[in-house]
Amino acid sequence: MATSTTQQSAKKKVPLFPLLSLLCFTSIFILLSQFRNTSSTSNTVHTFQIHHSSCDYSQGTWIHDPTITPTYDNTCKEIFKGWNCISANKSNALQLPTWRWKPNHCDLPRFDPVKFLRTHTHTSIGFVGDSLNRNMFVSLFCSLKSVSDGQVKKWRPAGADRGFTFLNYNLTIAYHRTNLLARYGRWSASDNRGALETLGFKEGYRVDVDVPESTWAQAPSFHDILIFNTGHWWWAPSKFDPVKSPMLFFKKGQPLIPPLHPDQGLDIVLKLMIQYVEDKARPGAVKFFRTQSPRHFEGGDWDQDGSCQRDWPLSAEQVEELFSVKNNGTNVEARLVNEHLFKALKGSGFVILDITHMSEFRADAHPASTGGKKHDDCMHWCLPGLTDTWNDLFIEHLNSINGRS
Repeated sequence: MATSTTQQSAKKKVPLFPLLSLLCFTSIFILLSQFRNTSSTSNTVHTFQIHHSSCDYSQGTWIHDPTITPTYDNTCKEIFKGWNCISANKSNALQLPTWRWKPNHCDLPRFDPVKFLRTHTHTSIGFVGDSLNRNMFVSLFCSLKSVSDGQVKKWRPAGADRGFTFLNYNLTIAYHRTNLLARYGRWSASDNRGALETLGFKEGYRVDVDVPESTWAQAPSFHDILIFNTGHWWWAPSKFDPVKSPMLFFKKGQPLIPPLHPDQGLDIVLKLMIQYVEDKARPGAVKFFRTQSPRHFEGGDWDQDGSCQRDWPLSAEQVEELFSVKNNGTNVEARLVNEHLFKALKGSGFVILDITHMSEFRADAHPASTGGKKHDDCMHWCLPGLTDTWNDLFIEHLNSINGRS
């Protein structure tokens, strides 16, 4: 009887096997599905962070740290004379490299030039822009040259104004000078009574919005890493007088009528040049666009006896007073230019290198009256100095991209 009962019990338990197996299989399937979904989400965030770092490096504080030593000194021959504030005996020149930018919610490490040389072999880096990008280019070159254990060959690849190759590493860095990105040159009225002549224009500057300047036109197909900038020359009435020598914009060889204001021309040039770079860039190239470098003229513009004689960074309140768009002061161009840059770069493949706000504090870091000009140079930066921090930021972004791609 007991045997019969046991057999009946066994018969009742057997159907549980497939049921348990089915439950286990279903649970495993659900867990795997959730893992795959989580993994997919993680990858999406991972790709997004390549272009938008989880840390906002633009917001922070300058900390004075006298223990900091620059990676190079004033003997670097590539430093333009007007930027060599140590040799020019600027009173605070030796203090400039002892300021460290501390973002609010993370750290910005100083880049290691030895490591950079070793990890960027067979690489070409191109700076494309005005003299402020040259300021940044010289900072990077001097840092690398100070630790290079081999020959450095000077050459100008792909139309560059300046260029060097570190032969032991096959690393090239070059600077391509361009003020507007687009090609431009003098224009004078002719006898054919064209559209501009009919409107009364007699002379000015022709800006071909769809044609890159020849100095950098080949750069996207040559360099593996590109850093662009433009801005100062678009707000330069001393160069492009709106009455005597205005910017006159052309597209496909024909003048754009009605004539555009410079800020409208900037929008078109940015759109077309960004597209040009993305079409011509090498596969896998990393493309940066640096935001506007602020000027620090106080008491008037450069031609109105404006000066920058401070020897200490500005406070947050002083920064807003000097740069707020609402105040429309002498140095308002920085934030105005950035409005155009952010709009044009939205949705592009460029990484934004935002150096503007951190630089707004540094009214102390310009050559000022030691720059060798008839007026204070409150636009360019002393070397060693602020643009070393720009390169820290550039290389931190670059490392982040290389580590996550």
